[in-house]
Amino acid sequence: MEVVDLTHVLSPGTPLFPVYDPVRVAEKFALASDGFNVSTWTFDEHSGTHVDAPSHFADGATSVDRLDPEDLVLPLAVLDLRQRVAGDEDAEVVPDDVLAWEREHGPLPQRCAILVDTGWAARIGDPQAFINADDSGTLHSPGLGAEVCEFLVAQRPGVRAVGMDTGSLDIGPSADFAAHVAWLPTGRYGLECVANLDRVPRAGATLVVGVIPFEAGSGGPARILALT
Repeated sequence: MEVVDLTHVLSPGTPLFPVYDPVRVAEKFALASDGFNVSTWTFDEHSGTHVDAPSHFADGATSVDRLDPEDLVLPLAVLDLRQRVAGDEDAEVVPDDVLAWEREHGPLPQRCAILVDTGWAARIGDPQAFINADDSGTLHSPGLGAEVCEFLVAQRPGVRAVGMDTGSLDIGPSADFAAHVAWLPTGRYGLECVANLDRVPRAGATLVVGVIPFEAGSGGPARILALT
């Protein structure tokens, strides 16, 4: 078995959705003076590789500490959108992408997660390229269409999580967060800023999501692994 780390290192240089504050780290205790090392980290819940809990877009919905542990270890399907994104930075995942995966690999597992490999993770070292805002401030990056989220909820209800290697489930220029709205309030969760999907087989891996159970949290950074 190979373990593939799907997590970007969290640091003050981590690219973030523009409404969030930068990650900050300050030394609190030092080995030389105090006998041990401790730092204080300050970050918004949705920083780095992280989980979007249902409560991120629905008051009263499941918070990150109440996610079903069985939904944190799931068979994994990986959709490959890299070729389309090379020609369209705002490409959307659509139901046909799921159907094409099933034609090649067979039906989705009864209970599973879907992650989308767009190649965007390669930009992580360049925050400007990762956020990819134009001169007007509009972001450009691929994402899930609301239609595919609605399709999965209605036609593939065993899909418990979806995720992107970009900074958002939605396409960059989205003004209404349609994918978030279609997906999260149904009790399912999302993953954003996923790493190394190019190293994961398109079918047959197992996803492990080690998210901190922040009380009443709308999400939080996670160590995400694929077991292949």
